[in-house]
Amino acid sequence: METCIGKIISISELNVQILLNGEKVKFHDVLCAQIKNKKIFFEVTEEDGNVVSAVPFQSVVGLKKGIDVYKTGNALDIQYNDEILGKVFDAYGNLIDGSTINQVEKRDVYNRNLSMEEININGGILWTGIKVLDFFAPMRKGFKMGLLGGAGVGKTVLIKELINNVYKGLNSNSVFVGVGERSREGRELYDEMLEADLLDKMSIVFGQMGENSAARSKAVFSGLTLAEYLRDEKGQDVLLFIDNIYRYVQAMSELNAELSRVPIENGYPANIATAVANVEERINSTERGSITSFQAIYIPADDITDEAVQVISSHLDGQIVLDRHVAEKGLYPAVDVFRTSSKLIDIDHVGERHYRLVEEVLRYYSRYRDLEEIIAVLGIEELSAADTKIFYRTRKLRNYFTQPMFVAENYTGRPGKFVEIDDVLQDVEDILNGKYDDVDEDKFLYIGKYHGEN
Repeated sequence: METCIGKIISISELNVQILLNGEKVKFHDVLCAQIKNKKIFFEVTEEDGNVVSAVPFQSVVGLKKGIDVYKTGNALDIQYNDEILGKVFDAYGNLIDGSTINQVEKRDVYNRNLSMEEININGGILWTGIKVLDFFAPMRKGFKMGLLGGAGVGKTVLIKELINNVYKGLNSNSVFVGVGERSREGRELYDEMLEADLLDKMSIVFGQMGENSAARSKAVFSGLTLAEYLRDEKGQDVLLFIDNIYRYVQAMSELNAELSRVPIENGYPANIATAVANVEERINSTERGSITSFQAIYIPADDITDEAVQVISSHLDGQIVLDRHVAEKGLYPAVDVFRTSSKLIDIDHVGERHYRLVEEVLRYYSRYRDLEEIIAVLGIEELSAADTKIFYRTRKLRNYFTQPMFVAENYTGRPGKFVEIDDVLQDVEDILNGKYDDVDEDKFLYIGKYHGEN
């Protein structure tokens, strides 16, 4: 039985104030009010004596002062069993894909906080089979990776390939969270996952752009809860994609402005670090399994020093940067190797051979950039013998780090390739040592491993 706890005394789009009648409510309690045949739900965000502020989940059109408010007895929750796979939820845990749940089992989306004893910082390396990622930005299970890149550089294809490879390699599922996603993009992603036969291997949560800030701020917690089910109950190494984590901070800023909390510089809330930590600290590896996250980050006005970008980046273990200039050359995945990084690129973690090869390849790429300018002015004939070798070997390396994708087979006609890291290291070493100096650079374009196959 729902309990009447008070009456509405003030209404705005993101803040409904309620005068309590003596009943107790607490932070995150879900309340509701009835207008005609429709219920509108709110979540308690602030308490000041006998007045509480609550964020409405839906439009407040039709609400009036004096309407009774009831306590539902619940906090925000979402499905928590095997039926989450192949489903699309909204930010509040409701299905939005027309499907049904047979056995309803739910969990509070704020419920899970890992203790220090549960966190395992020595999770194994999560090899993806994607050459350019495993070589330049290997990931440990439980890592948080930034994924930067604008429209049209192949971000969705890379995400789909990661979902595909991790499912094939580890039999693990994935969760995709769209924060501030355009509804058209959400539909495209759904259709693409269905077409790639990946939809039943993942769960999707959308807090769409057209919804209010509450939906955009809650989507990430609902997605985290789905990922935690797969990690904690199924013992999986889960991939969690958040697109876009900046939109979460933006939503929190809007909510704080509505609650008249004084912002710090750039309009961000004073508790921005806590708001981001509430999300990031739930992404970790345990003895049972792990959540490894890829977080797309919108960079406002391309300002990398933006306060929100800096706070998010402080939690990351590396970043993968996709670049339009690389894509324009027809090289996919279009990874900018100079701005792509991982904390694992260290002798103690990946071993001396891998570490030295990354160093040497980046040296080659860097020199190649200089040589391109020289050639543009003077021509290739003016290069020294050593520089000529660097020039042609770098072109082979650049081509080698392209890869045919499983999820793009229908479009490219090339079968996808999963490449073991040992094969990548061997091939890179052979190219650098001049073993393939007589081989045409085109032979390295869109292949798997080279040695033993050619």
